[in-house]
Amino acid sequence: MSLIDGMDRVLAEDVVATVDGPAFDNSAMDGYAVRTAEAVAGRTLPVSGDIPAGPGLPAPLAPGTTMRIMTGAPLPQGADAVVPVEATDGGVERVTFAESAVAGAHVRRRGEDVRVGDVVVAAGVLLGSWQLSAAASVGAVEIAVRRKPRIAVLATGDELVPPGTVPGPGQIIDSNSTLLAALVKGAGGVPVVLPRAGDTPEAVIAALDGVDADLIVTAGGASVGAYDPVKAALADRGVSFRAVAMQPGKPQGIGTVQGIPIACLPGNPVSVAVTFSVVVGAMVRTMLGAPEPLMPAAPAAVGWASPHGRASVRSRRVRSERCAEARHVRGLALPPGGVARQGTSPSGGACRG
Repeated sequence: MSLIDGMDRVLAEDVVATVDGPAFDNSAMDGYAVRTAEAVAGRTLPVSGDIPAGPGLPAPLAPGTTMRIMTGAPLPQGADAVVPVEATDGGVERVTFAESAVAGAHVRRRGEDVRVGDVVVAAGVLLGSWQLSAAASVGAVEIAVRRKPRIAVLATGDELVPPGTVPGPGQIIDSNSTLLAALVKGAGGVPVVLPRAGDTPEAVIAALDGVDADLIVTAGGASVGAYDPVKAALADRGVSFRAVAMQPGKPQGIGTVQGIPIACLPGNPVSVAVTFSVVVGAMVRTMLGAPEPLMPAAPAAVGWASPHGRASVRSRRVRSERCAEARHVRGLALPPGGVARQGTSPSGGACRG
């Protein structure tokens, strides 16, 4: 696709330079192109011409003269430095130098940033404005990107009613469909929101029948209750349901349905958000061929204890957009790079921050 359409996509193939960067020796400053030996403090030289930025090459620099040069303009043959206009009297026909020139100063040499054949943006990188600009600067017009995976999301529960509906007795508004769709988009996928399924295995099977997706994510019905239809429908159809030692997010299922990978999450919205971030987000990034991001970790003054034998996943939102505060987990091991590894809390349980 075109470069601009590649924004927020994952690059599938390396972008390789087809031109040197810079493509020619040029000035990094507005000033005067000089021979270093001739441009010394207190000396006055005649200005033999101007070199604006633009196509074409300037005439060679005649001995004993200087040329006014603009930022980005090609350096004339014979010049080996640029004296910034601020270090002169700014003369147009003749110029007096307040400082002596330094060889190579304020000159950008051809290929000093990148050479033809160099990898400028590597496959697997999430493309932003900087990466796209770098690709354009070395001659790229189109780029190959990873296809965004289609991810079907299914909320379950007889008690759910659509947003905008006034819930009756025993009913709650379905927020999981919106939550999962937004999480999928944030992870780089394309959400396919399926109609909510009721609390029967037949309803779940019917909702998943004929789904066209790269991954299915369900919310609710994956625990050990009498009305957990996802587990009842899929436990003998290629999905393994386990109690995961984390809080929140203990009941989960993983496997395939109709040849499509599926992740079955708990129904509580907080549990959905946590298990998606910890488990499903990594699946999506793997599909995209993108490196899995490190979970940020930071020390804080207040500790907590997790339930014995379970990892406790917690976060805290603060008002300021410029800072974030993480709760400190006692006994948490923070290796180089800041990745939080499992440690032991004062109560003997596992913690993760």
